[in-house]
Amino acid sequence: MPVKRIGVVVHQGRPAAVAAAEVVRGWCETNGIPCREIDVWKDREPRHGGQEESSAAGNPDLVVTLGGDGTFLRGARIAAKNNAAVLGVDLGRVGFLTEVPVEQVSRALTSVHEGRATIEERMTLTMRASRPLEMPSGIEALLRYGRGPTLPPPHVRAGTTGGEDWGVALDVMALNDIVLEKLARDRQASLGVYLAGRLLAAYSADAVIVATPTGSTAYSFAAGGPVLSPHMDAVVFTPVAPHMTFNRTVVTAPDEPVGLRVLPHSGDVAISIDGQLRGVLEPGDWVGVYGAKYRLRLVRMGPTDFYSRLRERFRLTDAPASTAADGQAAPLFRPNSPVPADLSHLRLPPAQPPAPRD
Repeated sequence: MPVKRIGVVVHQGRPAAVAAAEVVRGWCETNGIPCREIDVWKDREPRHGGQEESSAAGNPDLVVTLGGDGTFLRGARIAAKNNAAVLGVDLGRVGFLTEVPVEQVSRALTSVHEGRATIEERMTLTMRASRPLEMPSGIEALLRYGRGPTLPPPHVRAGTTGGEDWGVALDVMALNDIVLEKLARDRQASLGVYLAGRLLAAYSADAVIVATPTGSTAYSFAAGGPVLSPHMDAVVFTPVAPHMTFNRTVVTAPDEPVGLRVLPHSGDVAISIDGQLRGVLEPGDWVGVYGAKYRLRLVRMGPTDFYSRLRERFRLTDAPASTAADGQAAPLFRPNSPVPADLSHLRLPPAQPPAPRD
């Protein structure tokens, strides 16, 4: 894809990210491509929604993020607004989304510009709510302690329809998860949970998570949820510290919505989208979370090796089975001979080159 305009999202707290941003600007100048930094956190200035950020940057067709997965998510919410691709440059510690080592950023940009990179699409979530989301007065001061300003509540999507019973459609794109959690430590979040329109159960919990397969390795995983391949479509519902016997994750089909209603005796409930607080719900409010029609476009330099990254990021090489007395497991099970016809439709790693002979 020939690149026409680049937006850059930088983790300002990491000198390596700031230095990499200069490399990106230099590459853009050499190639005559406009470049603008976006989603910049400034004191005494509010942050803007993804559409506003994208428009102010001239609607870039490539968003480059310099940081970890959190920085990538900042770029993803902007890129999704105008179907831009996202290239994540890796400066994080436990990243699944970033792709390119920082020392290879110029080479990666050239590959994208010359059409040698591939685009991988990921499922996203969106939502409706019983009313537009709002932030209580005074909460901004609490949230800004030690971090940047919060995002505004999401806008109601223009051009959407639906009667009062269907609520309002919100301009939301979640790549990882949408989380409802208790706002006060001494008041549980009490929620009625509906899957595909049917009541599953009433939960009293610290939080509930609705995640994508991409987000299955984030908060949902920390709460005991399963790891899903990011190449599949599904919706993952995971309760966090529920006060009930049934504490398991439920994985639904991508076209089965998850409804969450705040019950009458619940405390107020905070709603976060990809880790960013975007509003507070009161008893009687509800939200519906479901697979979005649009997908996020990720730039990849080659075939995605998700399971090797899973093994590396979660240090599975240190697992006891790897050092058991009966020997180590081989790192790859994939014969080098041609793939049989009945297996040709499967996603398999590339064949390994033959070992050199002495």
